[in-house]
Amino acid sequence: MPPGFHWLIAAQFASALADNALLIVVIGVLEVQGWPGWWAPVLKLGFTASYVLLAPFLGPMADAMRKERLMAWMNGVKVVGVLALLWGVHPAIAYAVVGFGAAAYAPAKYGLVTEVVGCDQLVAANGWIEVTVVCAALCGAVLGGLLVSPWVLQSPWNETAVSSLYAGGLNSTGLLGGSLLALLGVYALAALLNIGVPDSGVRYPAAPRRPLVLMREFWQANRTLWRDRDGGLSLAVTTIFWGVGATLQFAVLRWAAENLGLPLDRAAYMQAAVAVGVVFGASAAGRWIPLSGAKRMLGAGVVLGLLMPILALATDVWLAAALLVVVGAVGGVMVVPLNALLQHRGCSLLSAGRSVAVQGFNENASVLGMLAIYAGLLALEVGIVSLLCGFGLVIAAAITMLMLRERARDAVGEGQLSPH
Repeated sequence: MPPGFHWLIAAQFASALADNALLIVVIGVLEVQGWPGWWAPVLKLGFTASYVLLAPFLGPMADAMRKERLMAWMNGVKVVGVLALLWGVHPAIAYAVVGFGAAAYAPAKYGLVTEVVGCDQLVAANGWIEVTVVCAALCGAVLGGLLVSPWVLQSPWNETAVSSLYAGGLNSTGLLGGSLLALLGVYALAALLNIGVPDSGVRYPAAPRRPLVLMREFWQANRTLWRDRDGGLSLAVTTIFWGVGATLQFAVLRWAAENLGLPLDRAAYMQAAVAVGVVFGASAAGRWIPLSGAKRMLGAGVVLGLLMPILALATDVWLAAALLVVVGAVGGVMVVPLNALLQHRGCSLLSAGRSVAVQGFNENASVLGMLAIYAGLLALEVGIVSLLCGFGLVIAAAITMLMLRERARDAVGEGQLSPH
């Protein structure tokens, strides 16, 4: 890996660690403040909205600035979101501010990877990135569970921190105030690590400043990537994967509570089991699967979907944890090579920042749609086992259709090349 790449990895880990831990803590804040359970997926809707609504502007912004500086600034925005939560802003609104910081951070992060890493190392670099993201999700779930556990909330340190917040009039989060202060420190560390990332030296032509022009160029870029055979295929797969993955993040918490009888702090550790699996799967993909073999990983998506109904029926904690590890591993093996293929095609057809903004728009539009469906089904009191089974079968069916379409295209291509 090139010089400075590991600074990027360290900064990404710290920022994503705080993001994932914050989600658990904010769900705890909802419980403290007495909001109904369907508000939990709404948190993610607000977090994700910036990825979709601001996508036409985030790519050009990432290309116009030095990306390591932009990432540091966006960690500062996340700090503002946490402070807003302490000041008494509604949890969904405060978490949406953190989501804006994350949305602007993503094109800079992935764009910087494509600028400093050659095609021959792109799958390996994505393996590093995905392992880092998932390790942060793993550690973030554990940290979040710890920060809402009685062991921390009843500690002398937390009591002192909460007393200080009460003295300053920041008392809207109760005993969770100390946990939020700890996460402020993690975001500050991430910003400092971003400053250590070297400049790639890549510069792009100035983008138009008029919003309508930017939106028109964004939709042209979106259409270009979807119409490309490899780009469109990999974008479809990652869009499905991340939409279902975000839904699964909340579904696992509810499923662990209802099927396994676990409280929030221990249910968060079941999320961590998925992350452990993704680490193994992403590491294996980064080491052994070349860019040319990315499309062969589509079959893993079908397996992933079929595993979810099996998982939904588990009632033993250890069996459930083992199945979650397998689910994560299969997902990691599938998504890392296809994500690398998508970045390769996106950078070839567009610019680094614009291609990542297009990717983020589609993937997070999927997240919004699937979370809205999930929240609606929860409001209608549909059982969590039925929800998990349904989502799994939808994944399997969608990936199977993509595989059949790809085979049909190969058959057409071979027919056109054969002599008549």
